[in-house]
Amino acid sequence: MVGYFRWMAIAAMIIYPSGATSDPVLAEISSDNGQVKAFNISHRGASGYVPEHTFLAYELGNSMNGDYIEIDLQMTKDGELIALHDESIDRTTDKKGLVKNLTLKEIKKLDAGSWFNEAYPEKKNAEYTGLQVPTLREVLTKFGSNSKFFIETKSPEVYPGMEEKLLDILNEYNLTGAQPFGNVIVQSFSAESLRKIHQMDESIPLVQLLSYYAPAVITDQEVSKIKEYAIGVGLHYTAVSPGYIQKVTSSDLMIFPYTVNEKDDMKMLLEWGVTGMFTNYPDRLDEVIQQESLEHS
Repeated sequence: MVGYFRWMAIAAMIIYPSGATSDPVLAEISSDNGQVKAFNISHRGASGYVPEHTFLAYELGNSMNGDYIEIDLQMTKDGELIALHDESIDRTTDKKGLVKNLTLKEIKKLDAGSWFNEAYPEKKNAEYTGLQVPTLREVLTKFGSNSKFFIETKSPEVYPGMEEKLLDILNEYNLTGAQPFGNVIVQSFSAESLRKIHQMDESIPLVQLLSYYAPAVITDQEVSKIKEYAIGVGLHYTAVSPGYIQKVTSSDLMIFPYTVNEKDDMKMLLEWGVTGMFTNYPDRLDEVIQQESLEHS
């Protein structure tokens, strides 16, 4: 199953010139080996420009040629999945509290945009005041037919039943089963959460997020365990190295570093062979990818 997903992903990513051959999982851009377009993942939408996890952020990410909208999931007191990064509403709304203690009706009364004007006065826009926290259903309804989604189960141990709820919604929107690869990819720091999803539906590509506070190292044993349920890994870009990326990709896994906002870092990671990356500035990554393609065509 993992090998199938990897093959389909590569087929969707790569454009070969006539007669060219390569190992595209290395994601190198080369006139000799063909041209691979790494996944451009809008981190919480185009969150470097507008309030994260709002329709505005997702729309802007799409318009900047982001391949994926990233959605962090939290679950309300009454069991609704919403797009919010933190377990609390403190940072990105005008109120305080834990999502698990609030109903969807209470969440919908929050102002999820004014904080951005205060945090980034140089980017202030009156349009942001009063923006709402969207539900997963609302995001899929608005963007489903034209977008791809990189969904993270955040703190699943806090929200019993999150995985079942997620699969129910994905099934409701026909985003599981015999779909083109990668319409939806699910990621988590929780291996337990990912294994649970894999047991319920093996058709969903999964990415294991990893935490490193030093240069990343991964063993053959760790790779083997991850490959039991996932098609890739994600980790902070400052922890990766060419050797680590080579180890991961040569082991038939994809790799998605986060959160990459500077063009020099983007270019470096493309040269090192990442499958894709998360960025708050998808327009910058698109420019780097296009420029690299021109330079190596």
